[in-house]
Amino acid sequence: MDRQRRRVIVTGRVQNVWYRDTCRSEALARDVAGWVHNGADGSVEAVFEGSAPAVEQMISWCRSGPPRARVDNVEVILEAVKGESGFVVR
Repeated sequence: MDRQRRRVIVTGRVQNVWYRDTCRSEALARDVAGWVHNGADGSVEAVFEGSAPAVEQMISWCRSGPPRARVDNVEVILEAVKGESGFVVR
């Protein structure tokens, strides 16, 4: 299977709106590994590693997030696959 890894940095109203926990649920449902955490600047940063279609679905989800979020921007950074397993909220 062709795996890929993307780091995303999401800005807007994305903290204190269940963004990280919902992101974890969405990633697990798609068999995507990685992690998500709140940035000190109010952003949310996540790493997604999995099949190309699943990673693209996660990036697409990040553009809207959970219902209470307001996403202003999603920066996507290509990274080398590292062999992540599971998905955690940091």
